[in-house]
Amino acid sequence: MIRLNVFIEVKDNNRAELVEIIKELVAKSQKDKGCIAYDLFESATRPEVLMICETWTDAAVVAEHEKAAHFVTLIPKINALSKIKIEKFTF
Repeated sequence: MIRLNVFIEVKDNNRAELVEIIKELVAKSQKDKGCIAYDLFESATRPEVLMICETWTDAAVVAEHEKAAHFVTLIPKINALSKIKIEKFTF
């Protein structure tokens, strides 16, 4: 399995817009083949920090996910509104 922790730091005052885009990504990604979990979390101490926690069956389904229409459409919008750091774990 593969776990991705995607830390998202909101730029400027775009939080509400960014959260809506991420919610759309989460809803669509949860339906992708091989998705075990895909959730959005908000920091309790730093309102500008969000995290998407993803769990996938294997690298092949992650690669498919990264080619999906919702991913290639929404990720550039997220990148424009935030700064992203990704941690990847294989287990």
